[in-house]
Amino acid sequence: MITDESYKEIRNVVSNIANNVLMPIAGKIDHEGKIPSTVLEMLKENGFMGIFVPEEYGGAGMDYLHYSIIVEEISRGCASTGVLISAHNSLCIAPILDFGTEEQKKKYLPKLASGEHIGCFCLSEPNAGSDPGSLTTFAEDRGDHYVINGTKNFITNGKEANIAIVFAKTRKTPDHKGMSAFIVETASSGFMVQKCEDKLGIKGSSTAQIVFENMKVPKANLLGQIEKGFKIALHTLDGGRIGIAAQALGIAEAAFRYAKKYSTERVQFGNPISSFQGVQFILADMSTKIAASRLLVLDSSFKKNRKESYSKEGAQAKLFASETAMWVTTKAIQVCGGNGYTKEYPVERHFRDAKITEIYEGTSEVQRIVIAAQELKDLT
Repeated sequence: MITDESYKEIRNVVSNIANNVLMPIAGKIDHEGKIPSTVLEMLKENGFMGIFVPEEYGGAGMDYLHYSIIVEEISRGCASTGVLISAHNSLCIAPILDFGTEEQKKKYLPKLASGEHIGCFCLSEPNAGSDPGSLTTFAEDRGDHYVINGTKNFITNGKEANIAIVFAKTRKTPDHKGMSAFIVETASSGFMVQKCEDKLGIKGSSTAQIVFENMKVPKANLLGQIEKGFKIALHTLDGGRIGIAAQALGIAEAAFRYAKKYSTERVQFGNPISSFQGVQFILADMSTKIAASRLLVLDSSFKKNRKESYSKEGAQAKLFASETAMWVTTKAIQVCGGNGYTKEYPVERHFRDAKITEIYEGTSEVQRIVIAAQELKDLT
């Protein structure tokens, strides 16, 4: 049963996991570029792989605010782990919940919710990033199945995924109108992980280039209606942006807490640097920006829970929280001085992890387009 108290309870549970399980090994995860199997088992045991999946499909039956809290706290402990559960839940599970048939839900959700299967979302291509309508991956109708050919880029969880939400043109058009969505089992012949990117940050999370070569997909795996893939993609990304905002918030909170603690321990000119007004003002601004980010995440999560329009609010949350994360982590390094620039201290990792939140699931520039379009629409 979902109650106000349940939000506090889940934050306490996940905060303990972040502090005691993830933070001690986050540096190792970053260095080795892999999330340990023990962490994956912990995510499964706690229901974090099916957070808002209804219990009838084997999920935890929580809501989107629980999801945001979980992603925030997990990301505070380890941003790579945070994006794994964010992409899995909001980009793979959510579109099946929102657009799938009952048969598709019964077939795919239980294993995704349990964590037996990992999910990914295949939209971006080498020449189709912020402009998804220009994608060239094509699904040819062969009667009882489709044959997909094409390449997808920057796919989170792409290396480990068992299930992929794949977007392809089913009619060749110069824009998004011919796009459809499919549920793809990655064990299918013709699904190939071409390479994994060597990234600046979130190094424990795989980011893959995926090639489809004459890959057969049953007609039953069409997600939603034919040529309605663009609508599915936008709707899914609206919710996914709340998750990335929560991830950014967690990263910012981690950097802030470390910088605050460091400032009370670092002594210069006979006093802890926290006694200097210049440092105090930085900490005050960090605290304020983080508090504002959290309120935006909460607001967009509440609106999604109530099935109200949240596209603008989700974009605002992601825009502000991601730019806050970048600003806070930069200032955290400044507070820690030369030490902050070394890998012995965690703030440089937070800095590297923060940057991607301004880019994936819609750049900051795209968020501004979404927000402005909605504001101008409201005038008409």
